[in-house]
Amino acid sequence: MAVPLNPPGETPPAEGSIGEAHEERPDGGVWEHPAVWMGLIVLGALLVAGFFVGRVFGLA
Repeated sequence: MAVPLNPPGETPPAEGSIGEAHEERPDGGVWEHPAVWMGLIVLGALLVAGFFVGRVFGLA
């Protein structure tokens, strides 16, 4: 009978496996949510456009 290479209850190493636990990436801060910045830019553009539309119709 063959002698087991690993003690009972231990998982044998995978052949050719190079995997390891991944490191968690650092928090992206304000760049993690680009939709917020895009929303502010669009809102600003609409306000400026609204000002000029108001000027055309004599409201501002």
